[in-house]
Amino acid sequence: MIVIVDYGVGNLSSVSNMLRKAGGDVLISHNPADVLAADKLLLPGVGHFDHGMKMLNASGLRDAVDRFALELRRPVLGICLGAQILGKGSEEGDAPGLGWIDMVCRKLPAMPGIRVPHMGWNQITRKKSSPLLDQMSEDARYYFVHSYRMECAQTEDVLATAVHGIEFTCAVQQGNIMGTQFHPEKSLRHGLALMRSFVELQAS
Repeated sequence: MIVIVDYGVGNLSSVSNMLRKAGGDVLISHNPADVLAADKLLLPGVGHFDHGMKMLNASGLRDAVDRFALELRRPVLGICLGAQILGKGSEEGDAPGLGWIDMVCRKLPAMPGIRVPHMGWNQITRKKSSPLLDQMSEDARYYFVHSYRMECAQTEDVLATAVHGIEFTCAVQQGNIMGTQFHPEKSLRHGLALMRSFVELQAS
């Protein structure tokens, strides 16, 4: 069972539909017991970093998701804001993140001819092997909507990068904890392939 964590800030239906299309057994829940009983967790999220953390902390789910990721060490995938909050914090606000990965989020720089927010399709470059992206085809493109980028303290946590004016980290992984800045649920067949890899991922 994959539990999509409902903490009030995610595009739950599109994520759920894509996971089911990928063959997943999916439950959307705001119940800590469901979180702890899951085989995998998906942290969705759109919007402001501080609002996302405020909603998660107020949801009654914080202890359960921390235990799932750090003690039970089962697979977790964060998408967009759900990936950003895996880190320590963001220039977008003052709230601390989950702190599971040593990273912060910084504003994408404005440059001539480069629009911020970054909205649209981009190819990505895989930086290390991972079951999440090992199936990625050479022509894979993913859909982005964001103004802030993830910046990892440790290069080994960088799973993939993309270019929008500058090269930036667009996917991270530290053991069982994974995150994508792009939206696999909006990325058609390439997003479906990634979701299928997450569905089929075996906990270590």
